Amino acid sequence: MIVGTAGHIDHGKTTLVRALTGVDTDRLPEEKRRGMSIELGYAYLRTPDGASIGFVDVPGHERLLHTMLAGATGIDHALLLVAADDGVMPQTLEHLAVLSLLGVPRGTVAITKIDRVDAARLDEVRAEVLALLDGTGLDEAPVIAVSASSGEGLARLREHLIAESGRTLQREPSQAFRLAIDRRFTLDGVGTVATGTVHAGRVQIGDELRLVPGERSVRVRSVHAQNEAVGAAVAGQRCALGLAGVAKDEVARGQWLCAPAITLATQRLDAEVRLWSGELQALRSGVTVHVHLGASDVMASLAWLDRESLAPGGCGLAQLVLREPVAAWHGDRGVLRDASATRTLAGLRVLDPRAPARYRRTPARLALLQAWALPDPVARLAALLAASPAGLDRRAASVALAVDEASRELPWPAEAVRIDDRSAPALIAPAHWQALQGELRTALAKLHDAQPDDVGPDARRLKRLAAPRADEAVFRDAVDALLHSGAIARSGAWLHLPEHAARLGEAEQRIAQKLLPLMLEGGFDPPWVRDLARPGATPEAVVRLTLAGLARRGLVFQVVKDLYYPLATIERLAALVRAQTLQPPGLNAASFRDATGLGRKRAIQLLEFFDRIGFTRRVKDAHVLRPDTSMFETTRDTA
Repeated sequence: MIVGTAGHIDHGKTTLVRALTGVDTDRLPEEKRRGMSIELGYAYLRTPDGASIGFVDVPGHERLLHTMLAGATGIDHALLLVAADDGVMPQTLEHLAVLSLLGVPRGTVAITKIDRVDAARLDEVRAEVLALLDGTGLDEAPVIAVSASSGEGLARLREHLIAESGRTLQREPSQAFRLAIDRRFTLDGVGTVATGTVHAGRVQIGDELRLVPGERSVRVRSVHAQNEAVGAAVAGQRCALGLAGVAKDEVARGQWLCAPAITLATQRLDAEVRLWSGELQALRSGVTVHVHLGASDVMASLAWLDRESLAPGGCGLAQLVLREPVAAWHGDRGVLRDASATRTLAGLRVLDPRAPARYRRTPARLALLQAWALPDPVARLAALLAASPAGLDRRAASVALAVDEASRELPWPAEAVRIDDRSAPALIAPAHWQALQGELRTALAKLHDAQPDDVGPDARRLKRLAAPRADEAVFRDAVDALLHSGAIARSGAWLHLPEHAARLGEAEQRIAQKLLPLMLEGGFDPPWVRDLARPGATPEAVVRLTLAGLARRGLVFQVVKDLYYPLATIERLAALVRAQTLQPPGLNAASFRDATGLGRKRAIQLLEFFDRIGFTRRVKDAHVLRPDTSMFETTRDTA
């Protein structure tokens, strides 16, 4: 169990921790000289059963609240101190607000320095404290009077904390390892050391971790948990990790160490925000705030999604646009402070760490956030699927939930349709799956009615028309399922309903019967329009009109002005493109020129054509296949 102290400056936090553990957490010379905590301090109390309680001792000065917040995130139990002679003070109130807004589940109040007051004063302070706790979430916290000087009450407080440490906390066991870094330093013989609270998962010597935000990978050289050298550490422990592969100056407070599979950094997140009941005015959209998440402190703009402002004590959905990237996962809790960092405003719980910039206030988006907000993991996953008519990126959802599905799969609903795409596995609810296929057929029918002379759209155009927001992998599988069942058909790159047959007129058919053999004879270098017009003395304008009609039906393709390739030749070239992308050095102008025997200029024209129709895309000097590479694999003659 991790216990975090809280309370006004000079109310005896460090002294009480020393009395309970024997450890002086003020380690810095400046702290000794000034008699006050400046940085986070750590101490440990061994329990009779061999377990260990970790104490995070935080500064009490108002100017050091950002340091207090770095220590308060991730604690299991709050120890709020109120000095009997002073009573409740300004930082008592603010620290209590922080604990309440962070949702710390359990707490204890210690009234300290009782040797300095009489019984009447002690009763007065006790009553003041009980009134203060009302409605904060720590209403049931016991109040224990102690004196670190005389020892009065220390045994009772120690026994109470030991009993509390025996209560098992509910943690999601499927989550991967992550630790919020609040200190880093160098040790002789060890190298760089990062310390923090383990929020989830397990780490052991030899593990590879990712330092985020950032792309640096590190290896765990040593593990200390609860101030002891161990082979592994788990969630709920204070942990110090010796790291190989990174210098001390490359690690900063506010970063996280996490399992590589859940690496995530964001500058836009959607959250549930609760405004502190002690605030005097509503919180409006557009305000600039400090966002404290983990041990980080980042400026951000707040925008309400379900309202225009939030009254004190209220809870609403908001998007935070951060000025710097932070690591954050679903369920993480944090605090918002005003732009000048002088007061605590609100608490937040991250819902979706990968929030969209567009459509963020639509009913569909708000329904999805309501699903993210559900506390039960199984109900949450079912609700996410139900609120995702376009399908759900399974890998992105697992990362947001801090789960490595390679080692432990999430309990998705058994009836969900699984899209086992290696690059982007997805899920969709059966009802949404059927609706999506219906929408694709409906879109094709409308297009055929509007453009009866065209064969139909290619896959990319159909997606824009029928399902612009559908998950890419889900859309591809829906098209494949419809093709497999015969509900739709493909002619070259074009999709259409089986009954739709765009046919040529008699005159066009006669000219086409002359042109197509000539084009096929040309192989990879077919004749230009002017050359096609000569043998039959057909006017060039008529040839162009005929070829344009054939192109609309998917029988020929215009690569550049006045140069058309028949479907069969394009299919052969597409097969070469596929082969070139699978072997070194990949597909580029030189390799395609050599494979086709064409000149460099024509090779480039053909590659640009394949890019233009969405078969490939250019990445620097290379061309790579797009995800939908099924075009040109199945053809159907509609002439």
